[in-house]
Amino acid sequence: MNPMTNDAVSALDQQHVFHSWSQQNLLNPLAIAGAKGCRLWDFEGKEYLDFSSQLVNTNIGHQHPKVIEAIKAQADTLATIAPAHANATRGEAARRILERAPKGFSKVFFTNAGADANENAMRMARAMTGRPKILSAYRSYHGNTGSAIVATGDPRRIPNEYAHGHAHFFNPFLYRSDFWADNEEQECERALAHLRRVIECEGPGAIAAILLEPIPGAAGILVPPRQYLKGVRELADEFGIVLIFDEVMAGFGRTGRWFAFEHFEAVPDLIVFAKGVNSGYVPCGGVVISDAISQHFDDRMFFGGLTYSGHPLAMASIVATLDAMQDEGVVANADRVGNGPLAQGLAGLAERHAIVGETRGIGVFHALELVSDPASRTPLAPDAVADIRGRLLDRGLMPFVGGNRIHVVPPCIVSEAEVATGLAILDEVLGDASRKYVN
Repeated sequence: MNPMTNDAVSALDQQHVFHSWSQQNLLNPLAIAGAKGCRLWDFEGKEYLDFSSQLVNTNIGHQHPKVIEAIKAQADTLATIAPAHANATRGEAARRILERAPKGFSKVFFTNAGADANENAMRMARAMTGRPKILSAYRSYHGNTGSAIVATGDPRRIPNEYAHGHAHFFNPFLYRSDFWADNEEQECERALAHLRRVIECEGPGAIAAILLEPIPGAAGILVPPRQYLKGVRELADEFGIVLIFDEVMAGFGRTGRWFAFEHFEAVPDLIVFAKGVNSGYVPCGGVVISDAISQHFDDRMFFGGLTYSGHPLAMASIVATLDAMQDEGVVANADRVGNGPLAQGLAGLAERHAIVGETRGIGVFHALELVSDPASRTPLAPDAVADIRGRLLDRGLMPFVGGNRIHVVPPCIVSEAEVATGLAILDEVLGDASRKYVN
């Protein structure tokens, strides 16, 4: 059997690879042969326009030549080194990240991914405060490692709740408000009052950190009311709680800014990153540490470390990615195209198709909320969503689907022409689906 066919590659995968978040016998993975820019193709030449950025991480697109070349050059020079040693590429990667961080941040701790970055941010907060508890939102995803999955709010945490010291609260989401709010101002005010009560009931002196995605991603791309994060910052300050922003999905250009919190009047104490910092070309993540917290460990041991912290190949990919994004205006493109033609086109889809209950987002970070009844806002059933996903793939559009939502999250380099192509496919498929599935 020719190993370079769709069927052969898929069969090999199913025979030997154990997949995450999956019932193994139900898998039928797409076989992808190659990719470039915003497009991928299989072994038979079928092409897909990537409106998923894979797991919302290929911000600079696929196979950027400068990033690939930097990884190759680093492999020729120093392929690996223990994290206890200094290496120039790691220092340059940290410097470039800090150049994009707010004032008052001068250290970066590197990890292997976003999950262990969140683990270490929580560890720093607990060590700094001497307190055990972490507060995080029900509508959130923070990773699949021990404490990160328990900090996660969505139901995937429930079979994995082995870590202790976690409590959750409801974050704002006006379309499905938990606070009976009629507008953004009410939603913000009531969500902050709710968070205050959770802090009071959990014990302010027991809470080390509040962990939040500035714009929750996997939970549905929930852009908060303008003053919400500022209010959370004020609550954290009032009660001496460390504020951690999880920028794993929203950071490094996704929202049309280097960090999503730049859209709001709030700066955290710890910034968690991964994904877009190097578009996932080599696994990495990290924590950008405020001076107050990093200085706490000047004379105290930090009990944390990873064999591959600051791995040279990952660091080279960060340097090249951030330099290319700067030189090529990638963040500005995400702002211009995402908040222009993409946002306008998605708003048009919501107006034309009853199956779209709401469209929301910022930059190249949007979601279409699919419903079977616009009046009651009943979420579209999973089998219907799966059918829509299949029809999009058949027409050459690779979506990111979560729950009853299509997350429209192309790479930050996406062009207006590619946006138009993707919107046209969505228009056709959602039109058919509205007639089929809407009451």
